[in-house]
Amino acid sequence: MITTQNIYALGKLNLESVPSITPKSTLTGSLYGSNDATVSGNMFESFLNSAIASVNNTNSYLSDAEDEEIRFALGETESTHDLTVALQKAQTALQYTVSVRDRVIAAYRELMQMQI
Repeated sequence: MITTQNIYALGKLNLESVPSITPKSTLTGSLYGSNDATVSGNMFESFLNSAIASVNNTNSYLSDAEDEEIRFALGETESTHDLTVALQKAQTALQYTVSVRDRVIAAYRELMQMQI
């Protein structure tokens, strides 16, 4: 269950300071001996941009849930439904983000353990 303490402990995820990545060259080549599939240097950039957008989206859900909790605690709203929906959205987005992070770290570790 996501609580206000978890939100405060997580802090605000600010990725605005991450510089944009522009590839110096485009990588092209064949994958698995096939000339049909090519690898583009823009593929990593688009993946990184979508990951940053996903983290920012998660951050906005967490912020919305925190705002809804504060409004409910102050008595500005009586709707427990809106509070529950905001908390569930934040919890689901955070679980998804943590799951993706764990998979990326596992893939990185596997790559680092490969012998050349």
